[in-house]
Amino acid sequence: MTTHQRGKEWFLAQLRPNCFHIAERNLKRQGFPTFLPLEEKTVRRKGRFVQSLVPLFSGYIFISIDPLLGQWRPVNSTYGVTRIVSFGQEPAAVPLEIVNELMLRCDPLGRILPPKMLQPGDRVRITTGPFADFVAEVEKIAPDRRVWVLMELMGGQTRVAVSPASLGPV
Repeated sequence: MTTHQRGKEWFLAQLRPNCFHIAERNLKRQGFPTFLPLEEKTVRRKGRFVQSLVPLFSGYIFISIDPLLGQWRPVNSTYGVTRIVSFGQEPAAVPLEIVNELMLRCDPLGRILPPKMLQPGDRVRITTGPFADFVAEVEKIAPDRRVWVLMELMGGQTRVAVSPASLGPV
């Protein structure tokens, strides 16, 4: 994650499938500040559950560019990038407030931080483990920092204990 510089705005670039690391590296090599928010997900590979960092916005990366200098054209020819998101002939800037709020929710490496305070009744998405991508409701928070959630499973509600780091917003 790179801090924002005066006179520059944030734009979105659409990426080629599974090329976010390549695109990020090539954009940084050209001097473009980038921001790629990542979330930890559990994916199934070869019959096993594996933790993996994946982009929060699959297929997109934020790029900081000074629009007055017209620097956005080289982005379209960067290996790993399909195109900069545009409406008409000019690229569409992402409101600075949105990018700032996303950056506040991330650590210095761009990984999404877990929600700060969970309350009973909150709806959450389980992000890791065998119940990854299930939506649940927080039942209670134990003193040992385990979170008990209720989730719909096989036609009934099931109570499961999970780590707060394994929960994300719905």
